[in-house]
Amino acid sequence: MSESTEPACCASVLAAPLSEGDAEELARVFAALADPVRLRLLSLVAEAGEICSCDLEAPLGKAQPTVSHHTKVLAEVGLISGEKRGRWVWWRVVPERVALVRDALERRRVSA
Repeated sequence: MSESTEPACCASVLAAPLSEGDAEELARVFAALADPVRLRLLSLVAEAGEICSCDLEAPLGKAQPTVSHHTKVLAEVGLISGEKRGRWVWWRVVPERVALVRDALERRRVSA
């Protein structure tokens, strides 16, 4: 994710051909979301507002190293951000980033 105040991303997929950079960025995000564990993890974080890594193990049925791997992937594409507090990281969704990804699909939706 860029250093600007608003995360960089992407024109609508359905409006016009994407630039090569936008296509690469969206592909990274969609690849991160293509894993069912990460998709569920994102939904758990979003529903909680903020959640400790330690509280993700049981609902995901995964050990801490696996949870850590999946949170890292989601954080690398900017969908969640974490804050280390003591031994644990507390995660929250980055609403602006999720909105940009959603807009890339919704902004110019084709009607049936």
